[in-house]
Amino acid sequence: MLAVQRHELILKQLEQDRSVKVSELSELLGVTEKTVREDLEKLEEKGLLKRIHGGAVSIAEGEDALLPIQVPNTKYPGEKKDIARRAVEYIEKDDIIALDGGSTTLEIARLLPNSRITVITNDIFIIGELARKELVRLVVPGGYREKNLLAGAEAVDFIRRCNIHKAFVSATGIHIDFGLTVFTGALVDMKRALIESAVKSYCVADRSKFGKSALITFAELHEMEAIITDGSLDPDEALQYVSKGIRLDYGGERL
Repeated sequence: MLAVQRHELILKQLEQDRSVKVSELSELLGVTEKTVREDLEKLEEKGLLKRIHGGAVSIAEGEDALLPIQVPNTKYPGEKKDIARRAVEYIEKDDIIALDGGSTTLEIARLLPNSRITVITNDIFIIGELARKELVRLVVPGGYREKNLLAGAEAVDFIRRCNIHKAFVSATGIHIDFGLTVFTGALVDMKRALIESAVKSYCVADRSKFGKSALITFAELHEMEAIITDGSLDPDEALQYVSKGIRLDYGGERL
């Protein structure tokens, strides 16, 4: 089993049980306790757990920013509405857009006018929101339900056949070195399909995601037409990204 697969399983156990023991993980993963301790050390370095004697526990503060959501994340509601308002400004009449799963993209769906645009999404909360807007042409890929998302090879294959003008993708971490990251590999294929099928891709994420890296990188920063975030992003931190040629839209500033 690859290290990244072990890390995913460890984090899934933490999500379920809130704590894990080295001895139990050793048996579950089929590796030595030494290997498990090394895995826990690497995950702690990424800020994904806290090691304790004989195991590890979940990190309460900021945890929902790194784990897959089951219900819309209610943190930073004002910032997410701010991001959504600016994201909607990029959408034009007759556009074909894709909304990745997430609480910020849900805010975009809420602000979308009831007009003739096409929206592709696999997020069940966004589907429910847009189903009430009869002029919006809502396109839903196939697949099976995985928490709040429709996932699987069938959904990914469908997206790859679509001609998307603009894709708005979410991330659990945005890092100058590690790019756009997520907690689980189950999300990567869909996100890659959205990005590769779109003429332009935009990352929408509040300032709490900056400087953080989750487990798996799904895109490089330069693949985004722009990163749309909220106005409370520290200007010095913003300049770190701008100096690398990354376009930022935040607080009324477009750099």
